[in-house]
Amino acid sequence: MKKFEDLGFCKVDTDREQRTGYPEVIYGEGKSADHISQIMSRLIDHHEKVMVTRLSKEKALSLQETFPQVKYDETSRILLYGEPARRYPGEILVLCAGTSDLFVAEEAALTAEWMGCKVKRVYDVGVAGIDRLLAHREEITKASVLIVVAGMEGALPSVVGGMVKRPVIAVPTSVGYGAHLEGLTPLLSMLTSCASGMSVVNIDNGFGAAYQAALILQLASEGGENEKPLP
Repeated sequence: MKKFEDLGFCKVDTDREQRTGYPEVIYGEGKSADHISQIMSRLIDHHEKVMVTRLSKEKALSLQETFPQVKYDETSRILLYGEPARRYPGEILVLCAGTSDLFVAEEAALTAEWMGCKVKRVYDVGVAGIDRLLAHREEITKASVLIVVAGMEGALPSVVGGMVKRPVIAVPTSVGYGAHLEGLTPLLSMLTSCASGMSVVNIDNGFGAAYQAALILQLASEGGENEKPLP
């Protein structure tokens, strides 16, 4: 029995939620609005929810004509349909170094919320003004998982990693000047961090960081009694 639907231009993985816990997510860049619309229709039929990442405003407006219930966020370029089927205990804290990093931070925050996680945001707390970060020390130490987004030299995740006993997921961004090399410099900085146990995702990959964080909360909630159904 096929576990995908062949639309000719693509094969929609309708079994992914059964295998992994979450439906297939549509990567919007490089796809036409018509193709995205067809894929969305199949995913909505099977899962009653869908997420599209890296979607331009122009395509979002076109899709809203077909799916008026969708919500589009211009900062993250994410389009959402439907609500999560469950809520995990715990909290993901998304931190970012500067406001230029918001497009990645919000991609992480909205993805995690759509996957059923409670999310708190702490933005513009880069190491150039360390007091801004330390003002949120209590929130930082209480979080279950931390997603830390930074461009430039990428120092913020290392600092946060030295403050907590929880998983830290570092996200380098393409924000920075010349020798920043479009995100390569903070990526290498995070990979060579002295903060123990920190994991690193690809440049600008807020989606990947959120997915990993949600899987951590999902694992922590397994056993049934801790998982909270939606009211």
